[in-house]
Amino acid sequence: MNIPATAHEPNVVSINVGGRIFQTTKQTLTLAGTDSLLSQLATESTTRFVDRDPALFSVLLYILRTGNLPARSTSFDVRDLIEESRYYGIEPFLIDSLSNPSQFEAFDLRKSRILQLNGRDSPSTIAPASNGGGGLHVAHGSKITSFDWSLRRKSTVLTNFSAVDSLLEISPGVLAAGATDFPGLQIIDLQNGGNVRTTLNWENVASSTVQGVGSSSEFLFASFESSRRNSNSIMVYDLSTLLPLLELDRRDIYGAGNDSAIPSNKLRWIQSCNLLMVSGSHASPSGVSGHVRFWDVRSRSMVCEIKEREDCFADVAVSENLSAVFKVGVASGEVFYMDLRGLGVKDQPWVCLGEEKKRSFNERKGVGCKIESYGNHVFCSKGSGIELWSEVITGLVGNASRDVLEERVFRKNSFAADSGENKITGLTFGGSRMFVTRKDQQSIEVWQSPSRGVSM
Repeated sequence: MNIPATAHEPNVVSINVGGRIFQTTKQTLTLAGTDSLLSQLATESTTRFVDRDPALFSVLLYILRTGNLPARSTSFDVRDLIEESRYYGIEPFLIDSLSNPSQFEAFDLRKSRILQLNGRDSPSTIAPASNGGGGLHVAHGSKITSFDWSLRRKSTVLTNFSAVDSLLEISPGVLAAGATDFPGLQIIDLQNGGNVRTTLNWENVASSTVQGVGSSSEFLFASFESSRRNSNSIMVYDLSTLLPLLELDRRDIYGAGNDSAIPSNKLRWIQSCNLLMVSGSHASPSGVSGHVRFWDVRSRSMVCEIKEREDCFADVAVSENLSAVFKVGVASGEVFYMDLRGLGVKDQPWVCLGEEKKRSFNERKGVGCKIESYGNHVFCSKGSGIELWSEVITGLVGNASRDVLEERVFRKNSFAADSGENKITGLTFGGSRMFVTRKDQQSIEVWQSPSRGVSM
């Protein structure tokens, strides 16, 4: 027969919170850290009285025990939980439980709140916090507004740019920002009032402008274009020292070499392959053309290049979880994928996720569409709405292996398309949240699952 533990056992601690008795172990309380009130309570030999809300304490104790939010947390306001977590000294645990990507439910996303921006400028680009905690940085006009993980605190700094086109948090409170009409990549210290720590430039090329930024755990990548727009390149910097390490993908234009004129404006690191994906496109009277290239940074070699002409991408994304590159066609507006396991295979085709219809390459159904991947899903904006694509895992036949390229099946769901809503201009993700920007709107929409969060 199992006898329940009591407070007389040396490992059990009793705490009276607002008249309600809680029992837990010393090990659980000491998880909170030596500076927290809960860790101090673990040393008490008698029942300690704490004059706080017992219902809120029960949520925080559950988080300490499991690392997750309990289902009953949906009935609480996040502001109350924040205040209580700070009182007990366990705010980092609350942050982790609220912003954990595992809490992201793609099929149950709801618009939870609107983040208003000061001024008349709409967002030009948005960047999630580097720690994945659900915070956000928004560039609008010459300003950058930052929201903390709770989305309750915001601060705004003024930059030297008329408009920011590239934005990335490279470490907590430190941003890399650039513009297509202003030279240099500026490293901005938010904790020092937006002071510019340093400006990174393309070596030996004066007045080069920034076309895109990206990073890995070791490197900072910046795509530059010369002021004359006759050359472009990608610089690789050490992420910790910001010293230049090497140059990749330099393109100098000779004669009418239109393909070389296209700078890369999207840079994504693929950790599982140790490759840098760079992409860029350009519209001309003859149509839209572009490139997707994959670089081995350490060997400075290009592993694969995809040249885009027929139904060139309006946007492109890579998913490590799905081991695939995705694009939305500028002509068709359809979503396609290419398997990462087939990189380097000659003439590997793009595969349409839906029912590919006969299309005219003179159409522009995909203009302005955005595509991003998060977790095991791909999100593609279509006008005012969003398509959500998820892979349907089919059973492997016989001795089939996932290492063999087989036909894959994806399912589409649509949401966020309300009549009267403006066109979506940006998508990004952080923690358990999706952030959406719309044309001519001086705000950001926050989407998350109501079953996985608390009242915002």
